Amino acid sequence: MSEGVEWALHSCLNLAWIGSERAITAARLASYHELPPAYLNKQLQALARAGIVTSVSGPKGGFRLARGLDRITLMDVVAAVEGPDEAFRCTEIRQKGPGAGPPEAYAAECAIAGAMGRADLAWRRELMAQTLDDIRVRAEIQAPAAAERLRHWFANV
Repeated sequence: MSEGVEWALHSCLNLAWIGSERAITAARLASYHELPPAYLNKQLQALARAGIVTSVSGPKGGFRLARGLDRITLMDVVAAVEGPDEAFRCTEIRQKGPGAGPPEAYAAECAIAGAMGRADLAWRRELMAQTLDDIRVRAEIQAPAAAERLRHWFANV
């Protein structure tokens, strides 16, 4: 999974803490965590295409959340940034090379592909079961001053 997923998740949480009344540019969001603005903008555009954030044009433009954190799952963000494809792609190498047998010698599903598919499904179910609001609650318990520190920084920059 790319670092863009981490950046997108933090950006969503930061936008929630800032509030829906303000749109924040990718450059300002990037500067808060010292990230490259162009790359973060790419992640934010992916979130916008997925309907997770909205993009606002104009001098007071930027990004804001399109819906509440309780309606955004971790899987929503991962799929927006990484795409919907499974993490493991079986290319049937078992049927290639000097050890390959005739096609009828192979089970319909490769044992490795089956195991990886089940793991991928479990991972996706776990990500679908957690919302960004669950993460917000945990983050505010772990770092009670984080939201206020962030709001103060954005208000004074």
